[in-house]
Amino acid sequence: MTDLPSPGRRRWLKCAGAVWLLSVSKIGLSATPLVAIRIWPSSTYSRLTLESNSPLKYRQFALSKPERVVVDIENMHLNALLKGVGNLVRSDDPYIKSARVGQFSANTVRLVLELKQNVTPKVFTLAPVAGFKNRLVLDLYPASNISHHHEDDPLLALLDEYNKGDLAQHTPASTPLPGRAGKDRPMIIMLDPGHGGEDSGAVGKHKTREKDVVLKIARRLKSLIDKQPNMRALMTRNEDVFIPLQVRVAKARRQRADLFISIHADAFTNRAARGSSVFALSTKGATSAAARFLARTQNESDLIGGVSMSGDRYLDHTLLDMVQRLTISDGLKLGKDVLRHMGKINHLHKKTIDQAGFAVLKAPDIPSILVETAFISHPGEERKLRTAHFQQQVAEAILAGIKTWIASSAVHQRIK
Repeated sequence: MTDLPSPGRRRWLKCAGAVWLLSVSKIGLSATPLVAIRIWPSSTYSRLTLESNSPLKYRQFALSKPERVVVDIENMHLNALLKGVGNLVRSDDPYIKSARVGQFSANTVRLVLELKQNVTPKVFTLAPVAGFKNRLVLDLYPASNISHHHEDDPLLALLDEYNKGDLAQHTPASTPLPGRAGKDRPMIIMLDPGHGGEDSGAVGKHKTREKDVVLKIARRLKSLIDKQPNMRALMTRNEDVFIPLQVRVAKARRQRADLFISIHADAFTNRAARGSSVFALSTKGATSAAARFLARTQNESDLIGGVSMSGDRYLDHTLLDMVQRLTISDGLKLGKDVLRHMGKINHLHKKTIDQAGFAVLKAPDIPSILVETAFISHPGEERKLRTAHFQQQVAEAILAGIKTWIASSAVHQRIK
């Protein structure tokens, strides 16, 4: 196996999980442009990705009895990499039962996925970005039970709306809350572990993946919050799955969250960079070059994780234009309180809050912050991020910041 090439300035993204990589040899390169095959299973949807040195042409259709999804890939010859695709299917994959390939014609390879249930497949291609080359992506969504799934978690319904381009239509300009937090209902805090699935986020020297660390921290924080009186934590994702940035925001609004906290562990080309940071939204440009750079790289998540459409621009424009000063002000105050408590457990990269146009912070009616817990690219901080002790400390510091903000902001009188 060989690693994927470095994406360059900021990230050291590597395709982890179920992956076979093509050995670099004259025989392999002449046989096929394919460099990797990956399968990412999750309860929400399963994804299969073919990565190639050049764009792949394909034809997709379905067969029944048994239920199968078939993809014919043109200008390709069968080789060991393709033959190994069946070994990538996990027994706990909710959608894929098995995978096999064959040389359908002289220049066409046929990929067949046998299914465990009826699915709605979405197939699309992605241009090279970061450390990835050309990708052919096959997402398998459940064909039914979307409305039933919505009863507990609207994520699947939101993804369905997003893929159809209907997210704006089903997301109102404002989402008034039923009653006041703390009096009529618990305060709802949406936790957003960054990245996931195809998007590993930053990767440290010792292969620590940002997406894994922040998910563990978010789970610890959720456990702490749920033990508090009149508080309840929800999560944009609670497994290793890619969720578009706009869907994360829409989920917070759909579930009427009072706060939105996105959790990350950043990287930089200079491994000496270290410390914790907290960021808030700006609608008037970034407050520093570093904040502008970070926002740009974080907003690339959709390109790295891959979305099937150019995107529903509703949250990027219409809603952003409606962001109230009070919401941003509350986010800044919350960020300052969280940053102060983070400073008790870790060095601060910067002692003040920065602002920039982070796409994941653009809910117009929810105070939102992005917490960079530590630099995963710093060897010492990478070691800390891997420990349960530091993960718990981070969770406790964020909760302490939330409590400080609640006590000082008269939030109960503001949220309606």
